[in-house]
Amino acid sequence: MATNDEIAKLDTTVAHSARLWNYLLGGKDNFAADREAAEQVLAFMPELVQSARFNRQFLGRAVRHLAGEAKIRQFLDIGTGLPTADNTHEVAQAVAPDSRIVYVDNDPMVLVHARALLTSRPEGATDYIDADIRDTGKILAAAAETLDFSQPVAIMLLGIVNFVVDDEEAARIVRTLVDAVPSGSYLVISHPTREVNPEAVDRAVQMWNAGGAAPMAVRTPQEIESYFAGLDLLDPGVVTVSHWRPDGNDETPASEYCGVARKP
Repeated sequence: MATNDEIAKLDTTVAHSARLWNYLLGGKDNFAADREAAEQVLAFMPELVQSARFNRQFLGRAVRHLAGEAKIRQFLDIGTGLPTADNTHEVAQAVAPDSRIVYVDNDPMVLVHARALLTSRPEGATDYIDADIRDTGKILAAAAETLDFSQPVAIMLLGIVNFVVDDEEAARIVRTLVDAVPSGSYLVISHPTREVNPEAVDRAVQMWNAGGAAPMAVRTPQEIESYFAGLDLLDPGVVTVSHWRPDGNDETPASEYCGVARKP
């Protein structure tokens, strides 16, 4: 159940990225402001629905690789968003039931749903942290209650670094998180770019920043690749999300780019 403080924090009059993404993925956990913002963007960027779906499919392929071939058993998923199908813990625990997953988000609506829906298999564990990506100290301290930071951890940053608009701050946050995990850990990032439909992306970002709950930035594939500096970037490198190790999925290019890298 939601607490009074959580309900008070829930502003339904301003579009929030987690709820907008939920709407794009066909969910019901969104409000009029989220739907209105989404429809305004979809009017000139209809592929946004496809990008949302492709980003989710990339999450599934990346987690299956990490839990399977890479044998990762711990995941720190920051910027979780509202639960839909194929959440990180569901994908990981389908491969390895003993996987442990910590979710992080700062939307009170996500917190309420996470408590109810993000339930672990008995062999593993899931936990949820109410925090902003900028609160790296809080995130790492709280995650250490569930995850063993002496063992490899996959840090999942899907569609979240773009909400840190200052380039130096974004780079510092990613470095802090990577520095906190040992050799053999992985970093997974997806991030919007201008590569596929620059005019529509620019217009969408301008519209979102004028009325959204938090401003966002788009970055080039080269800037996204810089987050993986010092890590071993897995093939095929930083690519559009539909092109990362496709397994029969639709490979139409999307405005989200991604990468997966191992800490040596």
